[in-house]
Amino acid sequence: MSAVIKHNEERLMKILLAPVISEKATFVAEKNEQVVFLVTQDATKPEIKAAVEMLFKVQVESVQVANRAGKAKRSGRFMGRRNNTRRAFVCLKAGQEINFTEEAK
Repeated sequence: MSAVIKHNEERLMKILLAPVISEKATFVAEKNEQVVFLVTQDATKPEIKAAVEMLFKVQVESVQVANRAGKAKRSGRFMGRRNNTRRAFVCLKAGQEINFTEEAK
């Protein structure tokens, strides 16, 4: 038996920042039935799973996380840095789907 972990609902609402809509994300979604989200830096895999299940009412099979280092960028003579990002690749159970194109109700 797996232990049921209780997550703070307010924290779960803040974990998912945005869905990633890109060519790679679309390819992954079609091939592996995965959805890609931008998440907060301190989000854990169980929290991401709970957040997706709570917000989109779907069943999540697994979560993979990728950290991306921010690029060094230059504006004139000043050097700057983009923020580091964290992406979550959420694998949905068979038959589950998240549709971002339909209007929110």
